[in-house]
This record gives sequence, C-alpha cells and structure tokens, in this order.
Amino acid sequence: MNPTRILVVDDEEIARRNLSHVLSREGYTVDCAQDGAAALALLAENRYQLVLTDLRMPGIDGLELLRQTKQRWPDTEVIMITAHANAASAVEAMTNGAFYYVEKPFRLPDVRKIVGEAAQKAALKRENASLKAALDQAAGEPRIISNNPEMLATLGTADGIALTDCAVLVVGEVGSGREALARHIHEKSERHGSFVAIDCAAKSEDALAAEIFGHDSQPGAVEAAADGTLFLDDIDALPAALQAVLRRLLHDGEFSRSGSSQPLRGTARIIAASERDLAELVQQGQFRQDLHYLLNVVTLPLLPLRKRRGDIPLLAMHFLKRSAQRHGKNVTEITPEAFDRLLGYAFPGNIRELESIIERGVARATGTALSADLLPAELGENDAEQDQASPIKTLEQLEREHILKALEHTGGNRALAAQLLGIDRVSLWRKLRRYNEEG
Repeated sequence: MNPTRILVVDDEEIARRNLSHVLSREGYTVDCAQDGAAALALLAENRYQLVLTDLRMPGIDGLELLRQTKQRWPDTEVIMITAHANAASAVEAMTNGAFYYVEKPFRLPDVRKIVGEAAQKAALKRENASLKAALDQAAGEPRIISNNPEMLATLGTADGIALTDCAVLVVGEVGSGREALARHIHEKSERHGSFVAIDCAAKSEDALAAEIFGHDSQPGAVEAAADGTLFLDDIDALPAALQAVLRRLLHDGEFSRSGSSQPLRGTARIIAASERDLAELVQQGQFRQDLHYLLNVVTLPLLPLRKRRGDIPLLAMHFLKRSAQRHGKNVTEITPEAFDRLLGYAFPGNIRELESIIERGVARATGTALSADLLPAELGENDAEQDQASPIKTLEQLEREHILKALEHTGGNRALAAQLLGIDRVSLWRKLRRYNEEG
C-alpha cells in the first residue's frame, strides 16, 4: 500500500467516486468530501499528503480551500480540477500554492502522472523534514526526541512556521511535550524577547488575569514576554471573561491590565496548548469560536507515548544519560528485561512519566545498568496478564509480530523499521514478501 493519503473534494458524487476508484487502484489511501467545509474537517482530523479539489463548489470553493490548506497544512499538496478553466483562476490557484491546475474533461493517465509527481514531492518534503529533525537533534541538547514519522512531520511544520508571527495551537495529552514543543518553536523563531509559560488551570479568574495581563501598575506575562513568546498551557480552562481579553490581544494587538482601562500594545507571540478538543468546547458553548479561529492558525498534534512506542528506547537512553549526570552515577545502560517492561507499559503520564521512572531507577541503581527490578512494579502487570492469557508462541511467530509492530510504530516506513530492528532493508523486504505469500 502506498503511504500517500489523498483527499478528493467534489460536490458531484460521480466525480468523487471515479477519482477515488482510480486512485485506490494505484495503491493510495483515498478519502472523499462533498464540499470545502467537510474537507477542512477531515484535514483537521487526518494527515493528508495530497488534496484534489474541484474549483466551483457551494460554500467554501476550491480556491478558498486551497488558501486555508496551504496556510494551516503547508506541506499538503493541492491539485485544482475544474470544468470552468480560465487564465485568471489558473494564475490565482498557482499563486496560492497549487501544485497543478487540471481542466475537465481530463485523461486518467494524465491525472495518474500528476498525482504521482505530487506524491513524490510530498514524500521528499517528509524525508527532508526527518533529516532536518535528526540533524537538529544531533546538535546540542534536543527538546523533542523522536523517530516517529508523524512526530517528525509535526516538528517539520513547527520549524516551517517558527519565523512567522502566527499563533499556534499545540494539541496533546498532559506530559506529551507540549511546553517542550513551544520552547522549540521559540528557540527557532529568532525572537529577541523571553519565553514565558502560564498554566491556565487551577487558578481563580482574578489571579489568572493578573498573572497574564497584569494588574494596575504591575505588568503581567504579556509584557514579560514582549517580542518573545507567551505559552498558555491548558487554554481550555481559560475563563470566558479572559477569553475576550485574549481575543482582543490576538485580533487587535491590544490589552489592558486588570483594574485599568489604559490600552497597551502586546508584542508577544501566542502559543496555546490543550488536551481537550477546542472545536468541541465551542460547540458546547464553553469556548469562544472567534478565539478558537485566532488560536488555530496552525495546529500541531502531539502523539501520546503509547502511540509512538518506537521512541521509548530513544527517550529512555536520553533520560538515563541526563539522570546519571545529575546524580553523579555511572549508569550507562538499560538491560533487555527493563526495556521489555518499558515497552509493554501504556504510560498514562506520557514522556513526563517515563522521565520520572528512569530518574527514580538511576537514583536507586548501584551498578552500571538500569535493571528491571529498579522499575516500578506496575510496569510488569500488563506483561504478566498477557503471559497468563496467551499460549507460548514460536520464535517465528514472535519475530513476525515484532516486525509488524515495528512497521506500525514507523507508520509503514520500511527503512526506519529496518533501522529500529537492527537489520538491513533487503532482509526486511524478504521477510515481508514471505509473510505476504503465507497470507
């Protein structure tokens, strides 16, 4: 199966069905939307490398869909298709970043060729983003450590918008690295001001207002982060009155301290983070829709650790080295049994929990290795349950499951899977071919 995922957008059902059928036969994963609004909803939920859209549609037309797609998901390629071609619309489409402009009626071989070229360009972008992220991690102390393709794509997007002033919304569970990603963007942004982080949860409205916007003669975080970055964690907990003040800051660049009507200019870049779906909160009347639009210029999703298990060894070794230096211990390795325990655990606390577990183990260690007995007892519970419920498997079955799990962790990236497994790509290809022959 081709890893490229395509979204076909057309208000005519037969056109959607025909294109979906042709592209699916080429091995692409294809989804369909009947209008621009439905397409934007799908784009917000899934990662698409390519969008094929009709030009004329009710509501959000193809050109507006193109503009919003390139603004919010700049790595997604867009191909415009229309039966009403003219020079003006073609120029506008290409100026706004369209990959190609196709006139109806079109020849299927031509569409296959154009889609193939667009998919290749998207793949090159992903590969370059992965290489850049790997190079960045090699230099200095990395803030984000991952070999997961989705995480590397998120990092690539973060790097791409770092030099802009646009607001950013980071979506992820607690402990998944939301503040670390915000700091990463700040450091890449070349902004001269400070990075200031505020947690919007578990504070009274008055205390939070003073902390963010200041009070009377006392400046708050907005002024402390002037020409820098203001990170608002748990933005979903921001009270309604303060949502209105933040909306004014984002829209007009102005705010006032609590207890004062004097307008002040705000020059901090706003990065917000939430575990909850803000669009759902808007529907429930708990979050301002206009503020959601202003915050949601670029959305960066963060996977929980349980969905990027291939990163656990990488992160564990990073935390081991750092904890050993902090505690003055000569702990340099993690035993295979300990790795098995770590890989079998769901990590409800995500990266923060993994770091705490490793540091606790290093603090207790007396030798050079972090062994399984130095890990919390609950890490072995899942494995024990599985051992009691499952019969003994052959080595070949275990190898097959391990290889398929590695492919799942890498999003189907065979080169990365081979690297994680410690085998060459040819060996991996032969094993996969045998699995296919065996059904």
